[in-house]
Amino acid sequence: MSEQGIVTDIQRGSLRDGPGIRTTIFLKGCPLRCLWCHNPEAISPRPQLFFTEDRCVRCGACAWACPKDVHQVRSGSHEIDFGKCDSCALCVDECNSNGLRIVGKAMDVDAIMAEVMADMDFYLNSGGGVTLSGGEPLFQHSFSLEILRRSQQAHIHTCVETSGFVAPAKFEAVLPAVDLLLFDYKATTDEDHRSFTGVSNQQILVNLDAAYQLGKAIILRCPIIPGLNDTTDHFRGIRALDQKYPRLRGIELMPYHDFGNSKRPSIGLAETPLDLRVPGETEPNRWLEALAELGCAKVRIG
Repeated sequence: MSEQGIVTDIQRGSLRDGPGIRTTIFLKGCPLRCLWCHNPEAISPRPQLFFTEDRCVRCGACAWACPKDVHQVRSGSHEIDFGKCDSCALCVDECNSNGLRIVGKAMDVDAIMAEVMADMDFYLNSGGGVTLSGGEPLFQHSFSLEILRRSQQAHIHTCVETSGFVAPAKFEAVLPAVDLLLFDYKATTDEDHRSFTGVSNQQILVNLDAAYQLGKAIILRCPIIPGLNDTTDHFRGIRALDQKYPRLRGIELMPYHDFGNSKRPSIGLAETPLDLRVPGETEPNRWLEALAELGCAKVRIG
């Protein structure tokens, strides 16, 4: 029996998660709490209810079906007590308007690989492969490792998008099965990293160094959020890593978007405490210019 894990989504034909045409597998669970998280439904490791309010017709069928009194539908309103929900999906089964769904599906590696193998021709023709994302895919370490190993055995290029916040022993154990790391670099100082994500960046930097010293292909991915880390000091930090690790395959700036904040109420989370701003149309080019002035030549907008 193959390893089992919890998957939020599988996107086939992806062009943004590594080279070529890829199948990207989004796994549930993340130890970080980034203020700008764009996949908040992937933070919890467990399946959870997701409510799309504008699809709800206030019919009350969910309330009748739910044994936990999670749903209260009255006077044209639909209130949900997410804390009571055990993701039994009885309400989902009764929702004819598709306003309710469960995010997070138990799958085994055999089922994952069946989907991955279906696009083998696309990988061969484009230089693509399989990418693990999340959440933090290495949060489900054994599951991720088996997917990566099985993919490599099938001669499929493997890529992992990671925060790097993983126990060093587990991180190094997975590296032989990874062809490319998309490694997040969110903040230069430990103080800022704790403020923005809830965790220190010390372990992350140790893992980045270990991957580099072991000769892994690495693209540094830098989410840039106006008002938080679009600073000269952070850009200098990015340039410092560029100098320290000259074999980096590239540096990608990832401009903030607010899709994640709009999803938070759908899973019962409060909106982010900061009024984060989406960058203007020309702002990313100014970031590139600032890094170019610092001598950073391999940077691009992701």
